[in-house]
Amino acid sequence: MWALLVLIGAASVSAHLHDLSFDGQKVFRVLPQNDEQVESLNFLASIMEVDFWQPDSVTLVRPKMQVDFRVEAEKSFEVEDLLKESGMEYQVLIDNLQAALDAQFDSKARTASHSYEKYNNWDTIAAWTADIAAQNPDLVSRSVIGETYEGRPMYLLKMGKSGPNKKAIFMDCGFHAREWISPAFCQWFVKEAVETYGKDTAMTTLLDRLDFYVLPVVNIDGYVYTWTNDRMWRKTRSKNAGSICLGTDPNRNFDAGWCTLGASKNPCASTYCGSAPESEKETKALAGFIREHLSTIKAYLTIHSYSQLLLFPYSYTYDLPPNYQELNSIAKAASKELASLYNTKYTYGPGAKTIYPAAGGSDDWAYDQGIKYAFTFELRDTGRYGFLLPESQIKPTCEETLLAVKYIANYVLEHLY
Repeated sequence: MWALLVLIGAASVSAHLHDLSFDGQKVFRVLPQNDEQVESLNFLASIMEVDFWQPDSVTLVRPKMQVDFRVEAEKSFEVEDLLKESGMEYQVLIDNLQAALDAQFDSKARTASHSYEKYNNWDTIAAWTADIAAQNPDLVSRSVIGETYEGRPMYLLKMGKSGPNKKAIFMDCGFHAREWISPAFCQWFVKEAVETYGKDTAMTTLLDRLDFYVLPVVNIDGYVYTWTNDRMWRKTRSKNAGSICLGTDPNRNFDAGWCTLGASKNPCASTYCGSAPESEKETKALAGFIREHLSTIKAYLTIHSYSQLLLFPYSYTYDLPPNYQELNSIAKAASKELASLYNTKYTYGPGAKTIYPAAGGSDDWAYDQGIKYAFTFELRDTGRYGFLLPESQIKPTCEETLLAVKYIANYVLEHLY
């Protein structure tokens, strides 16, 4: 009976979750072996709408690269035929996207209020930012660093014991709207900080000696849209001059090799770089805040999903950063910490060489501003659920990620500059 109630609760949530039905939509994983097979994928993308999950654009596909993409239900047979014809290795990762979408909501915590073990919509997160600050006035304060294209306030939480000239770590979540596990982690981090302060010596030391700026959702408009209209939306929701297509990829919108490699000038593309660097109100607000606090911010962490990666600069060039050795050893140790809990394996390294080139990212930009420690996390999983990670995985994902974040924070604290 309880299981049935949970199912009914989940069904009602997902019923009002989107007007779009993803019934019968499939997610394929292919492994093109040569240029010809890569060409077949380019052809496929030119004749129908293909949503690339990984990498995030067909232009980035190379031989021997694992590629995940989603297609409309009525096109899935055509796609299978084409893949068979080209002799490409493939598997169907998700057979029915709608079923996977409904199955995300498997948390036992089906309360209407905020929960750290379920996906919370924006209104719930916004209310939570006010509550957590009100309940922990000596540890947390909330400010607004700007507003989104649709006029929503961008809330930033500052965490730490007040003290003179403290250095800080900046962390953000929710750059890409559909990566729901990302905002879940920012909320979890804040919870852990306030709940374990004074109990856990490592966390207590971190909050006594450092401040943490946490931006729970960067792309709020997009996030709202994934709850109301299209669960698979990625970009912002701004209008583009001369195009009916909306939105910019906020993580291609920074002034770091802007719009060169791995970004698109086409407003309809999922990796559209925008009309100019910081053309988006959201990226401008974030960059503006970091610029104002450059003297104190010593590390930048940005949380994405999925693929289980820990990346550092550069992504806009294959060149290695000056402190490559140091960043690599931090990433290695942090990945090891992360794996110590559930044996979740992460791959680490510089963005361009580890996954694919992508210009205009926030991590490269922060690094080029002089923030020596800049890291991008790509959380669980490696594609079984992709962007639709079930709520039952929120807790383990957040617990293991917290270990890596604490490791990095501790390293930064011991190597302040």
